[in-house]
Amino acid sequence: MKYSKKWRSLLLASAIALSSISFAQPQVQAAQVKKPTNVIMLVMDGSSNNAVTLSRWYKGQSLAMDEILSGAVRTYSADSAITDSAPAATALATGHKSNNKFVGVLPSVINSPGVEQIAKKDAYRPIANVLEGAKQQGKATGLIATSEIQHATPAGFSAHVRHRSQYDDIAEQQVYQNIDVVLGGGLESLTPGTTKNARKDGENLVDVLKKENYDIVKTRDELFQSKASKIWGSFAPGALAYDLDRAQTRASEPTLAEMTSKAIETLKKNDNGFFLFVEGSKVDWAAHANDPIGMISDILSFDAAVKKAVDFAKEDGHTMVIVVTDHGNSGISMGNANTTGTYPSTPVFAYIDPLKKAKMTIEGALSQLKEDKSNIVEVAALYGLDNLSADEFATLQLATDTEEEMVKMLANRANLGFTTGGHTGDDVFLYSFGPSKITGLVENTDIAYAMAKFMGFDLKKLTDDLYIPATKAFTEKGYTTKIDLTNKENPKFIAQKNDVTVTIPVNKNIVINEQDKTVKTHTFDTINVYNGTDFYVSKKVLNMLK
Repeated sequence: MKYSKKWRSLLLASAIALSSISFAQPQVQAAQVKKPTNVIMLVMDGSSNNAVTLSRWYKGQSLAMDEILSGAVRTYSADSAITDSAPAATALATGHKSNNKFVGVLPSVINSPGVEQIAKKDAYRPIANVLEGAKQQGKATGLIATSEIQHATPAGFSAHVRHRSQYDDIAEQQVYQNIDVVLGGGLESLTPGTTKNARKDGENLVDVLKKENYDIVKTRDELFQSKASKIWGSFAPGALAYDLDRAQTRASEPTLAEMTSKAIETLKKNDNGFFLFVEGSKVDWAAHANDPIGMISDILSFDAAVKKAVDFAKEDGHTMVIVVTDHGNSGISMGNANTTGTYPSTPVFAYIDPLKKAKMTIEGALSQLKEDKSNIVEVAALYGLDNLSADEFATLQLATDTEEEMVKMLANRANLGFTTGGHTGDDVFLYSFGPSKITGLVENTDIAYAMAKFMGFDLKKLTDDLYIPATKAFTEKGYTTKIDLTNKENPKFIAQKNDVTVTIPVNKNIVINEQDKTVKTHTFDTINVYNGTDFYVSKKVLNMLK
């Protein structure tokens, strides 16, 4: 295996408590920074330090992330030691800890020590995120994920809803946010239909994107060929394939590194700089399934995207790169009951060689399984389970949950342990590069404030400018108001004053003004949000009023 002296030093450093240590590393000096500033934020969802270690052993050489290791992050939410992805993304994007399932809104319950209480009236209030701040600075913006783009983490950087399952609202807000480059899955949520995540409100968002001059691409080749300044790539109805499975199951999909490279190439043309969010989403899904192959597959795919970002930042000189996971998942460990008495003499290959036999993740392998399980031996071999014993074969033949049994078998062969099929509350590694890099042990909320400061705006002021309670604001201006829920999928805020009627549709960037039978539609670079209690509008909308 090819392990450099530099890598061995980093491995030793990773064993030291990170709370007071900053690591020496090559970086661009802040004194050299020239505006415009750029930020590339990369999140490997649901990973953990142990999963990264395992992936490094599997690769057999250093990761791109190793070079920029700089600290650690505390991941707890406003009400739990173990966070859900939605409040974790909210913390990273807005600087506020929130509650389970909440996306881009303040919490309703705060009981974690050290988290500041909020006024009861502010529960569920939308809070501005760093992508919105970048947009207000005139920067180009981008959003990438290997899940549906409407999934919790990319949603945390682009939308505001009370529950992460509100794909209709998330998708609509993302479209009307006018983000320059959006790449990932989630095509299903852009158009009406009868499938699970198809739109219920009747709006065809693909038509909206076309009117806004997006180049809508659906394959890797179409993405590469695009010369547009605005690109919306929807490469699957739901999530994209795991990187290891892609060649065999969905060769037309781009890799995460390819999407990252294309986004940088497109966004860097903006004279004011850019903000780009990138998520390796399915590390988390593999961790929930206790599938080490899926975890390794997409950690290494994510690391390739990190290299693209860092290579650009090294050349550019005024780009901050931040890499982190939002929370741990699965409690994976190298070492299990098999190695209780043998760990001092168990070599690396005893963990790695069984994993190297797998040609597909558990998702990919099971996609090849026939309904009658007549090819179970071949499918097991795809997952690295060759030479099944009689007991193993019988177990798989009779299993009601074939996935669960197969991942248990591989973990046993590879001497890996898992403590849970859910998230964990561990601190996670922080990786940072470039001017104003972040070091030491930090809160996840600190990352949002660091990005905002680097890009030149204040998140609290931004929230006060973008999300003002509409009922109070319009009433103070002499309007009578109501929230029209006649069409529950399309709520509207209506305000009237003399012969003027103002209609504000949910999730959009428009306001309709009617006076003396003349109707005008005003378009803004902000969106209107309804949190189930009140509408929230920007100061720019209020400044339009007479």
